[in-house]
Amino acid sequence: MSAHLAHAPSDLLEGQWVPLPGDALTSRSPARPAEVVWQGSPAPAHADAAVAAARRALSAWAALPAERRFSALRRFRDLCKARAAEMARLISDETGKALWDARAEADLLAAKVDITLDASEHGGLRRVSGFEITLSPSRTGRAWFRPHGVMAVLGPFNFPAHLPNGHIIPALALGNTVVFKPSDKAPAVGQTLAAWLSEALVAEGAPPGVLNLVHGGASVASRLVANPDIDGVLFTGSWPVGRHIMEASLDFPGRILALEMGGNAPSVVLPDADLRQAAIEVARSAFVSTGQRCTCTRRLVVHGAVAERFVRTIEAIASRLRVGDPLADPQPFMGPIISAEARAGVLAAQERFAGGGAEVRLAARALPDASGGHYVSPGIVRVDRFTLAEEGPGADVEVFGPLLRYVVVDSLEEAIAQANTTRFGLAASIFTKDPGAIERFLAEARAGCVNVNTGTAGASSKLPFGGVGLSGNHRPAGSFSLDYCAYPVAGMIEAGAAAPVPTGMTFEESWLG
Repeated sequence: MSAHLAHAPSDLLEGQWVPLPGDALTSRSPARPAEVVWQGSPAPAHADAAVAAARRALSAWAALPAERRFSALRRFRDLCKARAAEMARLISDETGKALWDARAEADLLAAKVDITLDASEHGGLRRVSGFEITLSPSRTGRAWFRPHGVMAVLGPFNFPAHLPNGHIIPALALGNTVVFKPSDKAPAVGQTLAAWLSEALVAEGAPPGVLNLVHGGASVASRLVANPDIDGVLFTGSWPVGRHIMEASLDFPGRILALEMGGNAPSVVLPDADLRQAAIEVARSAFVSTGQRCTCTRRLVVHGAVAERFVRTIEAIASRLRVGDPLADPQPFMGPIISAEARAGVLAAQERFAGGGAEVRLAARALPDASGGHYVSPGIVRVDRFTLAEEGPGADVEVFGPLLRYVVVDSLEEAIAQANTTRFGLAASIFTKDPGAIERFLAEARAGCVNVNTGTAGASSKLPFGGVGLSGNHRPAGSFSLDYCAYPVAGMIEAGAAAPVPTGMTFEESWLG
């Protein structure tokens, strides 16, 4: 069991840590599968108890002055800064991220607090701040914001700290209470995140139940979403799970859903591009975090004039990437993939593409390891065309691992069409020096994050982050996460007493006696 856990495997219910003895859920290090990081047996009934606790805490938490809530979050920020190395090691142990990659994630936790509480011109607080306007000499119009209520936050394994934190911090800032269910592949990271938040909340006098933690898999998530006392579901994961959340919420039209559901991101490379810049960024974006980012480049669209030498360069980069133990010195670029099943899925997808006629330019393969780690090498596959079909070499499927497919095109028009041949729409990028091509791509690429001369993977938390199509439902996170954590209320306040009598109405003062 990880030495970084402050508590035995437990749920957090109304401020109390409730142990989960047993071994029904076990998290193991992808680099050293014999090493157990977290082990316990989830209690599905805790989901209902957590929601009830969050409901009981809601009124008192929402009624606190905003600065009191912000103080708790700033205390959490300071804890994250002081303990970043501890969190990085835990992320690395539980997900297999190279330590440099895990440290980058750990550093985002404190930064999210500052970004959330930014009241400057471009800060999110400006968009959820109330205002008053004069409607008439005696009437004032007022707009203010209220929290939605009890928010369920469902976290993923690929950024098990950063992505749920990106929902939790703005939700708490605006007066919501939270029930957090971490990924069942990264329960130790989720529990540690909750423990640090709870520590900060308690120190600032927050009522118990503001933040609750429940562990488990799909059944616990389904139980949370089915609970009629949930006012919002903030989710990062796959489209099939997002669809289930939407279906389970049909009878709750007032429930806010913020869904980030993966991607099948394209990068376009035109003949006039700086090919060195493009090659480094495409390779980085395709294979960073062992291809387990929603924004990873899955599809390369390259112009025929430079295709062969560009792809040869990507092959050379990919075949020389350092893959190995996340804690090794020197550091690897890629650690293991999350599980043996995930590795098998990548290799099976490559085999299907090849069986359908694709050319495997660089074969992804399982890499032997004395500790049994789930290592896989990068793969590159050429297909004739990308399609919207769910089968075939160019199928519109998200292979969540280090496998890059590419097509060759002859024009900008064809490149944009191929980039847009997907039902997903999270990220896209183009590499070119042509201002006209850049403007066309920025206008026509169907994605929520569109980059120029930089890769698809990686985003600024100071900007909105989210997608369209199967990637999201127009609730971008990042600096816009505050927007889905409160709703506006409008009011008209009359100070006069000269209400006009409408046409067709009779009123006599004597009626008032």
